[in-house]
Amino acid sequence: MNRRGFIQAIASGVTMMTTRELHSQLSNSKTQKMPVLFIGHGSPMNAIEDNEYVRTWKVIAAQLPKPKAILSISAHWLTHGTHVLSVPKPETIHDFYGFPEALFKTNYPAPGAPELAERTAKMFASTLVDTTDDWGLDHGTWSVLAQMYPMADIPTYQLSIDTTQAPQKHYELASELRTLRDEGVLIIGSGNIVHNLRMLRFDGAPYDWAVEFDHQIKTLIEAGDHNAIVEYEKLGPAAKLAVPTNDHYLPLLYTLGVIEKKDSIQFYNEKTDIGSVSMRSVVFG
Repeated sequence: MNRRGFIQAIASGVTMMTTRELHSQLSNSKTQKMPVLFIGHGSPMNAIEDNEYVRTWKVIAAQLPKPKAILSISAHWLTHGTHVLSVPKPETIHDFYGFPEALFKTNYPAPGAPELAERTAKMFASTLVDTTDDWGLDHGTWSVLAQMYPMADIPTYQLSIDTTQAPQKHYELASELRTLRDEGVLIIGSGNIVHNLRMLRFDGAPYDWAVEFDHQIKTLIEAGDHNAIVEYEKLGPAAKLAVPTNDHYLPLLYTLGVIEKKDSIQFYNEKTDIGSVSMRSVVFG
């Protein structure tokens, strides 16, 4: 029964139920299947700056249904084994150096989601995943959310990236999280498709190889060729320069692994920043 029909039934006295059942029906009727986001997060300074990237993040957030919770897979939580953050009040981790003091003073006091974290860990059948309170919200998560959801009122938790696993395993692992979308959980992969900090150009002119690889991945996403994206090392010389280490690339595989074929695709922030960092972001669904 849809929400309108449900309310009409109550008004006509046709449906008789307990208060608990009524609360359950109303809660379920409000839950919309959430899209999935891949966000090119770029510099931590995006947390406090006003630029074209963060303005688009704000627009995207305004267009989405408000999440009941947010699960972030960030390029900056790398572990041995896979862990889910279960702390009730995550600290804001300033995992960078050499930036202005204002950035270090910025906090994002979103509540955690310990009960949801426990349940998320149990969703994985293919590998052992445990919960931990030995982390917080790193800048791959809070620098984006501070702009998208500045009230910091949405329960937020993270899933770590196991550095011992091959890209295919990360893609497969993500598929076990799909039901979270039906519960109003916004799943965000936060990284960068192209991320080579050794070759920055502060004049902003992008390298040809950075543009080439970024557009190559866009084309593969549009084609639904996830296998080629997972096996990115086979994509030629540009891939080696664009992904010298895969920490920022792997969050993309988590978003691809959790989506469905019927999900729509919307690209935004389709630019390369400081020469060798792709800000390309995607809304799936």
